Amino acid sequence: MITARAAATFEPVGRSVAAARGFVRDTFQGWGLTEVVDDAVVLTSELVTNAVVHAGTSAEVICLLDDEGVRIEVVDRYPERELPLTERVHRPSPDSEGGRGLLLCAALAARWGVDYTAADKRVWFSLALNERPVGTRSAGPQLPDSVLPEADRYVHVAVVQVDSEGLISAWNEDARLLFDHTPEQVIGKPLNDFVAWPHTPGTSTGIAEALQLSRWEGSYGVRGSDGRTVPVYASHLRVRDSDGAPSTVCLLVRDHERAVLQSQVRAPAAEPTEGHEAATGVDPFEVFIGSPTPDDLDGLLQRTVERARDMLDGDAAYLLLATDDETELEVRASTGLPSARQRFARVPVETGSGRYGSARMPSVHEDLTVVPGAVPLLSGTGMRSVVTVPLKVEGRLTGSLGVATEAAERYTNEEALRLQFAADRIALAVERARLTELERLRRGSLSFLVEASDLLAGTLDRDQTLALMAQMTVPTLASWCAVYTVTEPGSEPQLSYVLHEDEERIDNLKALLAKVDAPEPVPTPGARVWSAPSEAARSSALRNSLRSVVLHDDDYRSTPGTTLATATAVGGETVVLPLVARNRVIGMLTLGKPTDERFRQEILELAEDLSRRAALALDNARLYSERTAISQSLQRSLLPPELPEVRGVEVEVIYRAAGEGNEVGGDFYDLFEIGDGDGKAYGFAIGDVCGTGPEAAAVTGLARHALRLLAREGLGGPAVLERLNTAILDEGARSRFLTLLYGELRPQEGGGAELKVVCAGHPLPLRLRQDGTVETAADPQPLLGVMDDLELYEQTITLARGDVLLCVTDGVTERREGTRMLGDDGLTEVLTSCTGLNAGAVAARIMRAVERFASDAPSDDMAILAMRVPE
Repeated sequence: MITARAAATFEPVGRSVAAARGFVRDTFQGWGLTEVVDDAVVLTSELVTNAVVHAGTSAEVICLLDDEGVRIEVVDRYPERELPLTERVHRPSPDSEGGRGLLLCAALAARWGVDYTAADKRVWFSLALNERPVGTRSAGPQLPDSVLPEADRYVHVAVVQVDSEGLISAWNEDARLLFDHTPEQVIGKPLNDFVAWPHTPGTSTGIAEALQLSRWEGSYGVRGSDGRTVPVYASHLRVRDSDGAPSTVCLLVRDHERAVLQSQVRAPAAEPTEGHEAATGVDPFEVFIGSPTPDDLDGLLQRTVERARDMLDGDAAYLLLATDDETELEVRASTGLPSARQRFARVPVETGSGRYGSARMPSVHEDLTVVPGAVPLLSGTGMRSVVTVPLKVEGRLTGSLGVATEAAERYTNEEALRLQFAADRIALAVERARLTELERLRRGSLSFLVEASDLLAGTLDRDQTLALMAQMTVPTLASWCAVYTVTEPGSEPQLSYVLHEDEERIDNLKALLAKVDAPEPVPTPGARVWSAPSEAARSSALRNSLRSVVLHDDDYRSTPGTTLATATAVGGETVVLPLVARNRVIGMLTLGKPTDERFRQEILELAEDLSRRAALALDNARLYSERTAISQSLQRSLLPPELPEVRGVEVEVIYRAAGEGNEVGGDFYDLFEIGDGDGKAYGFAIGDVCGTGPEAAAVTGLARHALRLLAREGLGGPAVLERLNTAILDEGARSRFLTLLYGELRPQEGGGAELKVVCAGHPLPLRLRQDGTVETAADPQPLLGVMDDLELYEQTITLARGDVLLCVTDGVTERREGTRMLGDDGLTEVLTSCTGLNAGAVAARIMRAVERFASDAPSDDMAILAMRVPE
């Protein structure tokens, strides 16, 4: 039975693929299906690409939710297009772009298929949903007081109610005592504003998802009024009131008091002897880890270290997972240690030549003060006795489990054997969960890179590319990001963009990085650690704190970028990835974590993939900007300089070149002096070269410069155009037809103006008289660039006071909207309404009429030249 449905249709254009991905992602997140959203996005992207790009048809995407799972259907309008043979039978080669969509369906979907009808073709796939067992109830036996869990003298249980929008609606007194926020400060605000939730793409659950589940239990942090994070253990229950409105009730206690809320697990049984397990039916894995088993890696690892600590009565425990090459171990879970500082920290597998220096063998240190540095992870924690054992699967090292205590000589080989027994039971489950998380992370990374590539490919603007690079990494991959650019080989890197997940810290971070020498631009691939920002922040914060003690409070002023908050924000691991494009380092992508946090290897690999795509996009933007600057410079050289002022005559010009990025096209205009003294005359021209774009612009440059040169030689209008006609024909194959209206303007004493014009194939000029009548002011003559011998003649026009002479190119009169065209009649009608307007107002009204005539952008160049004799 279908419980939810969503559908959308996308046009057969490339950008529809990204729009379809966004539609599916929004739909699935709205349904609370975050565990399958990445698979759904990747498969939808492939199938919609097949429809709108390869098949060239519109695509309808339908999302269906039922009791068995989710189903997505992609419908196109070419039912006769059968499945290609290569997709049905053969696996495509690694270099092939076709045939991948259905192979991905086969690999990721629970079921898939293709349905044909008389009207369409429907490719569909189904994804199964993981069950979410909720409401498990259990009871524990009576225990002696000595083994009961410890808690503070007064246990505070915070009760927080959150409405369906994620806004806090209730906040009890214990919540105020625990976090020092009054109800007035928090009610009506999103709970997410106060929660510190682990944020790793593709893994675990977020607070928004947790609030949507019918029941949820686990650990996170709540930020107090002083900015510090209070670790809590929470139990969430989804309820509805008498009106049916849903909300979530959250019970929270301090993390070390989790026993107050934590669902009871099965009591641990005695360690079975060989053969006893089969006889009793007890799973030794569940004996150690408890039940129900966490269904995610982080929960499983956290439960493991807590059980290991309790089993050996330790003060702290930690678990590390091995890298693929088994050379390093990465901290993934801990208890009793500063986990925020240690999470994802790396230590080598082999730290010495003896068995105690290798994580491959069990080891016991009775007193770490005797061998300082033997366990680097515990340095400065106060732990003295520690036992560590390896986690192995089929003889391969997969991790290491350790338990430590503050007392010396607490652990012996007996505890090592007990812990090794537990590690052997948990190793396979941990490895299986790790591989599941890694696969989910890789799928999420694939979706992330697909969307990142689309965004980067969608712009050729340098500044926008820099902003996209930073926004895609923060906060998904890092807490803050800085992009350095290198303009020329060997030049100093320049800090070009800075972004922090907390916008209030961006300015301080930028000020701090400006004081630090930029990282060296080396082309070596991969991420390298850069310690300068965190060291500079810590030293600056220390200097400021000392200064605040010595100086009077009124005299002390904190320097931007040197506060303790900034030191905390950039105090974690910082890595630099080179931006290499076309075998040249064009910049560096710098990613940072807050205090003492480190990057996961999977995140660094994802960032490296992103940096390669971003580098190419940034270099393309650079090349485009250079080419655009050159093109614009050359085009501006073809435009006339500032027009001269004509005594006694108003002159206004409006020019629009068709095509994005074009400043000059096939239309051109000019107004220049051709005489001296009181009898000064002015040459004017408006013309149209056949075609648009750079090729036509080249002829406009020839025509405009030739007109000025010939006119200033004292030649009359017909002679000027005849010589220009010869020059155009001499261009041979590059020559183009040219329509031209050329004339000489002479202002008259006492008002008025005399014009001598030649109209060579150009739209005829229109004269608007003071009484509102409009008439053509010249006769048509042959255009230029066609015949060798032209017989042109000159016509005289006299403009009285208040008269207007309007000259336009055919881009104005041929403006179209469907089958309608503005035409000469439409232009005449608009000009009739311009009586009494000055030249600037006349030109502006003509242009507005042209723009309003059709909704589409103009496809042809346009030039308007208006001359008016003031009244």
